Amino acid sequence: MKFVLKRRKLGQLMIVSTVVATISNFVKKAVAQTQVQKTTPMLKTSTPQTTKVTLRVNGTAHNLQIEPRVTLLDALREYIGLIGTKKGCDHGQCGACTVLVDGQRINSCLTFAIMHTDAKITTIEGLAQGDNLHPMQAAFVARDAFQCGYCTPGQICSAVGLVNEGHAKSDAEIRELMSGNICRCGAYPNIVTAVRDVLEGKKDAAV
Repeated sequence: MKFVLKRRKLGQLMIVSTVVATISNFVKKAVAQTQVQKTTPMLKTSTPQTTKVTLRVNGTAHNLQIEPRVTLLDALREYIGLIGTKKGCDHGQCGACTVLVDGQRINSCLTFAIMHTDAKITTIEGLAQGDNLHPMQAAFVARDAFQCGYCTPGQICSAVGLVNEGHAKSDAEIRELMSGNICRCGAYPNIVTAVRDVLEGKKDAAV
C-alpha cells in the first residue's frame, strides 16, 4: 500500500514539474520576443520618388514623370510607347536595345533616361522619312539581312552608328564593329553585305 502511494505521489510530482517547466519556457520565449521587438527598429515604407524628364525622341519632345532609376530602354518602350527598340538580355550583351544618342550608338538598357534630357535620341521608328526607308533599312531589306527580325532594329541602329563613326573599311572591320549586336538566327553574312552596300554606295547613310 505504501509502495502504491509513493508511486502515485511520484507521478503527481512529475506532472507538476512538467507543467512548471513548460510555463517557464513559455515565459522565457515571451520575454525574448518582447526584447527583440523593443530593439528592432521599425522599417520605414519607401515611397518611389519621381522626377520630371523631357526626352527628345525622333524630333518630338516627351515630358515624363519617372523614377530616376528608369532606363532609357524602359522609358522608350513603357512610357513613350516606342516598342521598336527591343529588350533582349537587359544586360548590354545582345545589342537588341541599341539606339542613337546624338548620332552615337548606345545600349539603351545600360543608361538612365534622366541622363539624356538634352540629347537627340533616334530609334528605329525615327530613321525613315515618311514612306522613304533609311538607306540602311533599305539595304537590310534588299539583302534579306534578317530572319526572325527581333534583333533587326538594334542591328540597323548600330549599323547607322557605325557609318557615323567612319572606322569600318572592310568586311572584317564591319564584323568586328558590329560584334556587339547578336543575331541568334545567324544572318551575319547578309548583315555585313547590307552594311557594306551603304558604306560603298550611299555615303549619306549617317543621321
